[in-house]
Amino acid sequence: MNPPYATPAVATGAEAPAFTVLIPARLASTRLPDKPLADLGGAPMVVRVAQRALQSGAARCVVAADSPAIVAACRQHGIEAVLTRTDHPSGSDRLAEACALLGLPEDAIVVNVQGDEPLIEPSLIDAVARLLAAKTDASMSTAAHRIDSVADFTNPNVVKVVLDARQYALYFSRAPIPWWRDGFAQGINALPKPAPLRHVGIYAYRVGFLRQFPGLSQAPVEVGEALEQLRALWHGHRIAVHVTEHAPGPGVDTPEDLARVRRIFAV
Repeated sequence: MNPPYATPAVATGAEAPAFTVLIPARLASTRLPDKPLADLGGAPMVVRVAQRALQSGAARCVVAADSPAIVAACRQHGIEAVLTRTDHPSGSDRLAEACALLGLPEDAIVVNVQGDEPLIEPSLIDAVARLLAAKTDASMSTAAHRIDSVADFTNPNVVKVVLDARQYALYFSRAPIPWWRDGFAQGINALPKPAPLRHVGIYAYRVGFLRQFPGLSQAPVEVGEALEQLRALWHGHRIAVHVTEHAPGPGVDTPEDLARVRRIFAV
């Protein structure tokens, strides 16, 4: 019998479908200015992300940048890049423009890899692409892994997801979900069973849906939670979730994160 959150065999056993990795890269960053160009072992961070993505089964990897400086840095290292508008309100808007610039067909699959994830596992990229190809009734796919600490479970910066029996997302939240009514009567001192899931911010889309997504009205729950993926659920779209056994490598949001990842690349 499969464990409660086992990823279906169809999402892990088959060869990855043809797909394109898109990496949105924005030069402005409040906590870490010029983050995409931050040096990691002799190459800009966005280049390191692309190099990891190219180790996946992707047919193509393209950086969708908002600055000529990012495009130039990518091309200097042999990474394909396109220049997009500077005024996009979200990464998904930037990706939709990139799809149009690249002339990708409506039924093509693209995987959004964040530009601050230089330690992303190539196998995880393949897994979300494979899952979306298999789940023909889903508009998107993403990933999650088990939470193993109460601190993470209660941390609003750690996004949680609850799944249905077929591995589709029911809801994403910054709150500790699912709520254990009896176990949490005296406070959250232990984790509910089965283990809660942390959402991993990687997405696969069909291009047709990605082009429609920016035009969908914001969901009230999206505004409250500040989680863009809730817009898709609110409008009736399904999000398939690949559950990975391993937490992803650390991303880079702060100078402290950058110093930690630089030490890894220096080894």
